[in-house]
Amino acid sequence: MASKVRQMAEEIVVREGGYVNDPDDPGGATKFGVTIHTMRRLGLDLDGDGRITSHDVQRLSRKQAVEIFLEHYFLRPRIAELPEALHETVFDMYVNAGGNAIKILQRLMRQMGEPVSVDGAIGPQTIGAAARAYAKAPDHLVDAYGIARRNYYFGIADRRPASRKYARTRGGQKGGWIKRAEEFISDRFHMTEAEFRARTASWG
Repeated sequence: MASKVRQMAEEIVVREGGYVNDPDDPGGATKFGVTIHTMRRLGLDLDGDGRITSHDVQRLSRKQAVEIFLEHYFLRPRIAELPEALHETVFDMYVNAGGNAIKILQRLMRQMGEPVSVDGAIGPQTIGAAARAYAKAPDHLVDAYGIARRNYYFGIADRRPASRKYARTRGGQKGGWIKRAEEFISDRFHMTEAEFRARTASWG
């Protein structure tokens, strides 16, 4: 299991890419998916000047990013205690959206009739609900979560025009957010380009 989870973390690092500091991204300066806010929270002053700035983000190594993800985005949030089939997609989303990754799952479980609070934290209630939900629909829960995740991204882009470039390319095709969600959804549930254009037509 440990080697499999580490592989997941390494794949997230690849998926996230190198250093970026996009003014439209609330995450700020980011490298390998680790934001400056995360580095400040963890006290990672990599150049030792007493401040944590974009220069520290630029110094972050791939290995350090993997270790941060394993400890702070998989083990501490207790993703390991969810059904194993959910590990990869929830882990990837937790890196991308923090506690919202868990809220998406909790809302989905409530739709499935499970009594669970939507608080963005994994505790005994969520662990039990996830196990029961998976037992009810072992062949569908991962797809359902991925679709809910895709809808979450669409919702952000609907509300925040500056974020639409993350969901749609300049040419109007699927952007990074949607492609990322669909990496964890069965092919039969991927949106066609026509469906995608129809969904985003109101964005102008």
